[in-house]
Amino acid sequence: MRTASPATGVPPAALARLGGLELVAKAVVEGLLHGTHRSPRPGFSQEFAEYRDYAPGDDLRFVDWNAYARSDRLFLRLFEGETNTRLLLLVDTSASMGVGGERGDAPTKLRYAAWLAAALAHLAGRQHDAVGLLTFADRVRDFLPPRAGVGARQTLLHRLDAMTAGGGSDWREAFSHAAKRMTKRGVMVAISDFYCAPEEFGRALRGLGARGHDLIVFHLLDPAERRPRSRSGRNVTLRDVETGEAMEVDAGELRDAYPRRLAAHEAGLRRHAALAGADYLRMDTDTPPVEALGGYLRFRARRP
Repeated sequence: MRTASPATGVPPAALARLGGLELVAKAVVEGLLHGTHRSPRPGFSQEFAEYRDYAPGDDLRFVDWNAYARSDRLFLRLFEGETNTRLLLLVDTSASMGVGGERGDAPTKLRYAAWLAAALAHLAGRQHDAVGLLTFADRVRDFLPPRAGVGARQTLLHRLDAMTAGGGSDWREAFSHAAKRMTKRGVMVAISDFYCAPEEFGRALRGLGARGHDLIVFHLLDPAERRPRSRSGRNVTLRDVETGEAMEVDAGELRDAYPRRLAAHEAGLRRHAALAGADYLRMDTDTPPVEALGGYLRFRARRP
């Protein structure tokens, strides 16, 4: 499958002008499908699998009305693709995710994460997959269990739109919460800037991989984080937005040592993701999200 080239992707500045998350999600997914030879592998089939109780927001097209006539209860018919494909989006909303938006071509990392998560939810809807959301910082802030249907997806988009950045980040608590509530095998997508020790993140991620979940990691960075500049040419003061801790750094070290340390950090995250059986994709927030979505589909295509 050939993914969209950067030319076919909608640039972040244009997405910002679209406004609503639903419009952004449609633009990103359509940009992706425009650049592919074929549609993504669907998670939906006509082979009936099981029933479950109807919940508000579920798609009424899949209600078994004959069962309702017999029992006076609403049951949803689930198909093989729906029982095997459940997508849970884990979005980091810690304070560092609020960084960015200073350049016209890049939003904050949290807004980019919302765009990416909304696009994945839209794609899941096209495939009749169930999609859920877990947002967290130093604690779990919001959780929506994976559900299919237009109503469930609209609720998820509203929660994404309401996200705000603040606090630290606790991956162990977030993944533990997800594991307890995602008891059936599914796909989990973690979206964050991963300002954490790679070893700590790896331990939390391996816990999910051991449960049989398919895992993909999107590492978001603002362009200024990849290429920091010192305007004065002298020492600069850096402040941790999550802890408030300040550190004075020599401008020469910022220029020379910082890129090496960042590369080592990324290599550590990539290595620990691989040990957990996860795919790792790093994205700058001035890159069209369609490229991240294409990476997700390549990951899915390799799975049985």
